Amino acid sequence: MKAQKIRTGIAEVIGVILTIIILAPFLLVVVNSAKSSADIITSPITLPEHWGQIFTNLSNVIHNQNFNYWNSFFSSLLITAVSLLLLTVFSSMAAWVLVRNKTKWSSFIFMLFVSAMVIPFQVVMLPLLSTFRETSNFFGIQMLQSYKGIIFAYLGFGGSMSVFILHGFVKGIPYELEEAAWIDGCSPEGTFFRIIFPLLKPVQVTVLILNGIWIWNDYLLPSLMLGLNGRIKTLPVAVSSFVGSYVKQWDLILSAALLAMIPIIILFLFAQKQIIQGMVDGAIK
Repeated sequence: MKAQKIRTGIAEVIGVILTIIILAPFLLVVVNSAKSSADIITSPITLPEHWGQIFTNLSNVIHNQNFNYWNSFFSSLLITAVSLLLLTVFSSMAAWVLVRNKTKWSSFIFMLFVSAMVIPFQVVMLPLLSTFRETSNFFGIQMLQSYKGIIFAYLGFGGSMSVFILHGFVKGIPYELEEAAWIDGCSPEGTFFRIIFPLLKPVQVTVLILNGIWIWNDYLLPSLMLGLNGRIKTLPVAVSSFVGSYVKQWDLILSAALLAMIPIIILFLFAQKQIIQGMVDGAIK
């Protein structure tokens, strides 16, 4: 019993230490958002003298013409929402087809999805830009500096992991459910959207979380495809407007970063029950 208490105490101490390490970057952002740029440089880890400064900094960021918070927020929200919707639907369809069609081609295509997960983005980012540029010139459809182009890119880069996760879950769904639907006269499309798609909800929550955090916080792909000075800017790209060659406005940078984090934090607080339940259901399934 004593040894059990010691192990429990050690586990609790380790948990507290890990929590502090994980929360430290966020706390530093909050603390320094309530300081002036000079105070951040001289004393970045001390508490601010006046917490009211945080509202001044946030107001300066929101009304800053270079940052343009509301346009950037709308762009990030639109890109993230549409990308997640398409990823969820198309990845679910692909995983279902690959599992139910037991052929060599299905196995080969699934292995292509798995192989694509290990390819670093830095390897394909320049070929991606040139391909999109040539596609725009050939078809007359603007892929760079446009919503459809970056959403299409996220669909490609996020599809591999999404299909991989959903593929394993679909294997656990009894095939007899689909046979019963077909006997009742249900078409393949109806079988998928009425029977299979609702059953995938637990694992789809996991897919949405992983891809949603990545897309919302991504900086490299939007900066390449949309440009740092383009008409469309996501929140991470817009934050870079406070970084100059010789001057860095740390108070505005950290305040803008805090504004970019707030929507995700609010979403998690309201949806944490569904998120946790989805993960548990996915694990049990």
